[in-house]
Amino acid sequence: MEEFNRDNVGLLWLKIKSLIRVELVKGFLKFSGYTATAKKQVDNFRELFKLLSPQDIAQSHSLLNDDYIRKVSHVQITSIDIQQLVSELYKLKNFDWGGDYRNSLDKYLVRKYVKVLNPSYDDLVSKFETEINPVVQGYVLNSWYNYWSSIVIENIFKLHPAVLPTVGQIKNVDFFINDIPFDLKVTYLPSEYVKCKRKEKGLPIELTYLKKKAAEAGIVFDKNAKPTDILYEITEKMKDKNDVFCSQVLTKLKAEKLEILKEVQEKPEILIKWLYENQGEMRFGSENRLFLILVDTDDFNNSWKLKRNINLLKPAVISYLDSFKSKKTEDLNISFEFNGRSHGFSALADIIFVVK
Repeated sequence: MEEFNRDNVGLLWLKIKSLIRVELVKGFLKFSGYTATAKKQVDNFRELFKLLSPQDIAQSHSLLNDDYIRKVSHVQITSIDIQQLVSELYKLKNFDWGGDYRNSLDKYLVRKYVKVLNPSYDDLVSKFETEINPVVQGYVLNSWYNYWSSIVIENIFKLHPAVLPTVGQIKNVDFFINDIPFDLKVTYLPSEYVKCKRKEKGLPIELTYLKKKAAEAGIVFDKNAKPTDILYEITEKMKDKNDVFCSQVLTKLKAEKLEILKEVQEKPEILIKWLYENQGEMRFGSENRLFLILVDTDDFNNSWKLKRNINLLKPAVISYLDSFKSKKTEDLNISFEFNGRSHGFSALADIIFVVK
């Protein structure tokens, strides 16, 4: 994607790419008065690019941006009842994937239930209600929540005058801000990042610390549970106990997390580089990214709820976009390495923090 950041013809290519769907091509041809004779989608794209690229590039951008794409995008956005959609999102009370999918539910199911030693049909069938159904249900509900909350958030961006939406899908581009293509990534303060920073500061692993303090407080917990479940159990039991000792333990951990949050807010490029360098191998990308980091400081584990909190999201996004024109492109440049690759990468990236 790096080449597109400096090339107006490349940007025109990307914008035309977003019109590749048949109905969008037909709509643009009718709107612009251009004619195309191609029969296939891919040929339609090539023909449109050949029609627009030899023209005055600024005029071609204007024709696509203001005269067509914004109008089509407005129709797409206003066709969704955002208030009703947000109400639906508030019906999800627990955000629990139900298993360790390693980015793939089908691989998880095969690994855990299909390719097992001593296969038993009756044993497998017995797990549908007790294990498999909750896993699939959790996956579907969380995927639904992530998809539609992303639509809500993207629409906040797309309605701003500094943003040019993509009316069709372009790989690794959700919208353009002042003609810079960005992929929006909505996430939280990563637990692995917090773990790394704690190590740098000479602080113990959070779970190790909590186990030790639980023993001192006389709190019993399931030592055979998953680490995330142990952490949750100890934390909740300390909240319930609510004595001076437990309150001090939880306050200390929270203060340490807030300090890490403060540091990345002051120097966001540190977290941006970490996010690029620690992305999953299967989802690796070096495209321009705009990270929306959601943090609930009352309970970091509840940060997922902020994805539907438009009263908090909207002012933060609008404030960022209002001031975007004052940003220098070179200040957005991030260089990073990845997982033993022989060469480095660079991209334009930034962060918006939404903190409750």
